[in-house]
Amino acid sequence: MDIKRINTLRELKESGYQTRTIKEEVRENLIKKLQAGDETFTGIIGYEDTVIPDVERALLSKHNILFLGLRGQAKTRMARQMTQLLDEYIPFVSGSDINDDPINPISKFAKDLIREKGDDTPIEWMHRSQRYGEKLATPDVSVADLIGDVDPIKAANLKLSFADERVIHYGIIPKSNRSIFVINELPDLQARIQVALFNILEEGDVQIRGFKLRLPLDILFVFTANPEDYTNRGSIVTPLKDRIQSQILTHYPKTLEHALSITEQEADIEEQKEKVAVSDLVKRLIEQVAFEARSSEFVDKKSGVSARLTISAFENCVSSAERRSILNKEAKTQVWISDLVGIIPSITGKIELVYEGEQEGPYQVAMNLLDKAIRTQFANYFPNPETMKKRAPKKGEKPQPVDNPYRSILSWFDKGNHLNLLFGTKDRDKINELYKVDGLHALVKKTFPQASETEMALLMEFVLHGLSSYSLISKKILETSVEFKDLMGSMINIQASSFDDEDEEEDFN
Repeated sequence: MDIKRINTLRELKESGYQTRTIKEEVRENLIKKLQAGDETFTGIIGYEDTVIPDVERALLSKHNILFLGLRGQAKTRMARQMTQLLDEYIPFVSGSDINDDPINPISKFAKDLIREKGDDTPIEWMHRSQRYGEKLATPDVSVADLIGDVDPIKAANLKLSFADERVIHYGIIPKSNRSIFVINELPDLQARIQVALFNILEEGDVQIRGFKLRLPLDILFVFTANPEDYTNRGSIVTPLKDRIQSQILTHYPKTLEHALSITEQEADIEEQKEKVAVSDLVKRLIEQVAFEARSSEFVDKKSGVSARLTISAFENCVSSAERRSILNKEAKTQVWISDLVGIIPSITGKIELVYEGEQEGPYQVAMNLLDKAIRTQFANYFPNPETMKKRAPKKGEKPQPVDNPYRSILSWFDKGNHLNLLFGTKDRDKINELYKVDGLHALVKKTFPQASETEMALLMEFVLHGLSSYSLISKKILETSVEFKDLMGSMINIQASSFDDEDEEEDFN
């Protein structure tokens, strides 16, 4: 039967429509999805064995839910996807502010209308996309915003006294009756506002300016909170927390593969894909930056490192390569390791630093994280330079020579040679520069014999950054280029420079 043709209460009754609470509705639709083997939450990566089963259990139990986790952990996204577990359409009394169920009305308006018109009461249909309400908790949120207040203009227009229930202007929660309602960052709500909530959750009572209404609202509540909020910005009052039946802990991606999939899914680079190639190596380096940040002594762990960091960084590195290709009038290019300097603004804007990090400076912390990411990933592609160090022979043993695959490269720099790679140089010019380093191409060719020319060049550049991260050669980031030199020569130059400064001070004195 076409529900759009059902326009009166009589037609609704004749259709055999059965009223259900929203939690019963979600439960029954979830059971159908699980029985059919359908995916309950789409695009939520890394939660398949942890968070999603917890959410499904809570919904089957008809619970209100609190998502507890750091920023960027898909808490709100999961709440929004719960609308897919609702019926496609539900009926409501036409003109009702709070979406009254025609079979079980709760507002004075709907009850009076049904009493007046009986089975001829007009009804309308609401799509599930309209059955979602959301409010970001901030300290200035009032009871009137959430629950409602007396409307003097309404009273004047309708010539009603302030004792009449019809003068009430409902807030966002009553207007979300028969819907999913989300309050983000719950601890930010003032305690007195939270107190106003727990009576709605448990008793269905609404108190507005002296009106005590028995208004059993039918709402699936979903709250989100950051553990940091419990200590820094407030807390969830105990009576309210006691009435939220399921508290579900969220988390960041536990594996690099999950992190890669999330960034691939979320990054907006559709227009740039044809022009800019991004290797798997570069993608892994960007994800590794976030993993390094989450364990860094300079980054505030209580604040967390959002998945939005890697998404923004990925978009920025692609744009760095695109900008370079536009300026050089190149039809196609790839993201080079040196293009990763372009992700620094994405890092500094997405991490909270502890005191030591502030002393170090946001830019330097970001560069250190990138360098650590290169060091970590380098050992997955090439022989670990740490194992190339000579082992001290045991008593009676002869020293064993160590086969160092980086010997030719290091010797080239030891001879006083240096390499200056400009950030804005053309791809062909950069490749030609990289081939100047003795042994660099041979090492990459031996390790990755199937790599194409552009992949080979990228890996050659990666080797230089990797050796620098292991302090085997010197790397200096300048405004327009990155310069590689031998480590000892750089140290001697630095010491000589400091001695010159001392001499100048003595001369001045």
